[in-house]
Amino acid sequence: MTHLYSTEALATGAGRDGHVAVSGSDIALDLAVPTAMGGSGKGANPEQLFAAGYAACFHSALQLVARRRKIPVEGSSVGARVSIDPAESGGFSLAVELEVVVPELDHETAQSLADAAHQVCPYSNATRGNIPVTVSVSDD
Repeated sequence: MTHLYSTEALATGAGRDGHVAVSGSDIALDLAVPTAMGGSGKGANPEQLFAAGYAACFHSALQLVARRRKIPVEGSSVGARVSIDPAESGGFSLAVELEVVVPELDHETAQSLADAAHQVCPYSNATRGNIPVTVSVSDD
């Protein structure tokens, strides 16, 4: 398979209380367990990084779909809330809530674009059937 793009990250130290760096980029972060999970919270965590990546990727997919349909989406934004939960198997699972805002667009059209973006976004395609992902359109 020919890849359009590949990147690499390296995690060192104590996992969630370690360090992560992405080769060929400015991304180098200390990690910390969130305070809600008993940690110091004095660093980034994998859920935050996943939320940032998903929000940016989904927003790009929304803009792509809108461009193809010739619908302006200036001022739009996508928020991603990623939750980590205990899994019935004894491990952990993730859940994602995506909130799409397109200020100058009626709700029905914005929801149609968001639904279409959910079909083309690589994060959505990777998570589909694996974790719950909800996509909603908000007016603010």
